[in-house]
Amino acid sequence: MTAGDRTPGPLLAREPDEAPSEAAQHRAELIEEDRYGQPEVLQGPFNTRQLLRLDEALRTADRATGLTFSVYVGELEEPVRDHAERMHQQLPNVASAVLIAVSPNQRVLEVVTGGDARRRIPDRDAKLAALSMVAAFGGGDLAGGIISGLDQLATRAGRS
Repeated sequence: MTAGDRTPGPLLAREPDEAPSEAAQHRAELIEEDRYGQPEVLQGPFNTRQLLRLDEALRTADRATGLTFSVYVGELEEPVRDHAERMHQQLPNVASAVLIAVSPNQRVLEVVTGGDARRRIPDRDAKLAALSMVAAFGGGDLAGGIISGLDQLATRAGRS
């Protein structure tokens, strides 16, 4: 199943070292057992395994850099950059926050960085990560593209 076959999902964000995170609670609401007792994602573009991989990638990027990474997958209002920037402003620790906003149906990707994060991840590096994500998305790998982009952004940011 490709990413375009399912309804876009929630913002995947978490407070560093917070348990359980709001995003994890939300993801838990999206998962229930099917009639055979197997976990099943009720909505969104990701299956359970992909959600776990994304959560781990977010956790790893946060820990490795001291920045706060978040992912939003869903429709973006026009103008999309303004909408992504408004969502970014709602994140905790805005200055050190990085938001990856993806709208598969609109074929749009935005990477928004706060002031502190921007000093560690210049626009050129964010654009390179975005190009890599877009290439994966084109091949039908939404989760893999986001995970790869998180890794590239975290690698560029380095340790604080």
